[in-house]
Amino acid sequence: MKKIIPYLFLIVLLFSCEDVIEVDVPQEDPRLIVEALIRLDPSETSYMPIVKVSLTSSFFGTIPLTGLRDISIVNLSLPTAGGGNGIILQETAPGSGIYQDPDPVGLRFFEEGELLLQLEHEGRLYFARTYYVPSAPMDDLRQGDDILFDDDDIELEVTITDDGSMDNFYVMDYGEGEFLALEDKFFNGEQFSFSFFPERTLNPGDEVTVTIMGADREFFNYMDLLVEQTTDNQGVFETPVATPRGNIFDVTDLDNIDLFDNVGQPDVFPLGYFAVVQEYKRTIIIE
Repeated sequence: MKKIIPYLFLIVLLFSCEDVIEVDVPQEDPRLIVEALIRLDPSETSYMPIVKVSLTSSFFGTIPLTGLRDISIVNLSLPTAGGGNGIILQETAPGSGIYQDPDPVGLRFFEEGELLLQLEHEGRLYFARTYYVPSAPMDDLRQGDDILFDDDDIELEVTITDDGSMDNFYVMDYGEGEFLALEDKFFNGEQFSFSFFPERTLNPGDEVTVTIMGADREFFNYMDLLVEQTTDNQGVFETPVATPRGNIFDVTDLDNIDLFDNVGQPDVFPLGYFAVVQEYKRTIIIE
């Protein structure tokens, strides 16, 4: 019993020294998130574009869905007679936050001219502009033998042939939120092979689909910043280097529709991006 008493005293002392620490977590009004990446597969002749919207959550909360009053995509270069230059997206199910054109749209609508995304959410008006960006197809997709850190690493090797007539940018989608932003600075007009090691665990027999998308410089910069921030291994209480700013702007309080770049209201902006890109896909079975 005499031997137990010192241990009991030590335990009581440790518990008596505990302090409750209150951590002030970031608090801000919910911000609109717009996922408007429209990917066009050249093997298809018509498309039903999809846009997803949601709201930023509290620090430890889940991402809440939200709804729009209206949303449309307009081709500013097509004739307006009969309203043929725009499409109106409709919510696929009440409260889903997913908007889609119920009717297939021909490729020409997206390929030619300037495209304008416009939507209204809780009395605020948002606009974005973009152009269709082509891509280069993949010449080859194979599983390599190299490792990055340990023997469980899986190497995915992609080969493409770049168009040397212009500066090109690409975004690679390896599935499950793993992306790579790529520019042709060092392989302009040449065939080029590059490797990627997915962070997720892949096992023999798993099927992996890899997609290459075209990108302009602005979309490349946006995705490159997103990739950098998601692979920085920051602590949950560390502040990101910068909030990725997309090309969708709140134009509610602007009086000049030709200058909707938020110069006069830098803190008023949604999250997300509007891009219309060509994509090519290949699938591989992990060995």
